[in-house]
Amino acid sequence: QVQLVESGGGLVRAGGSLRLSCAASGRTSSNVAMGWFRQAPGKEREFVVAISWTGGSTYYTDSVKGRFTISRDNAKNTVYLQMNSLKPEDTAVYYCAAYGNSWHPATILRDYRKLKVWGQGTLVTVSS
Repeated sequence: QVQLVESGGGLVRAGGSLRLSCAASGRTSSNVAMGWFRQAPGKEREFVVAISWTGGSTYYTDSVKGRFTISRDNAKNTVYLQMNSLKPEDTAVYYCAAYGNSWHPATILRDYRKLKVWGQGTLVTVSS
């Protein structure tokens, strides 16, 4: 079983930046895609971005394109989310998750119900 631990959340002003990290431990030999989701208070969990096992493919939700960048370092079993030009509407708990395969069609990537391995989340608060 893989365990995921997020870090890097915090309070930032609009226009600022944060870098989230997701460290995997346990059975990390699985070559799987990884993703970031977020959940704002009172809202459903929503897809943010995913990256394939090799890092060669990424898929972003429209609202973060050009502002967020996902990357991974498989030697360190870590996935990163660089968030720039943050907006108040980016405020949410951000969750890291592991998919079941090295990559998936977009409909699978976007569906949080398809993922079984989640981190505990890290809170990002963007003030106006």
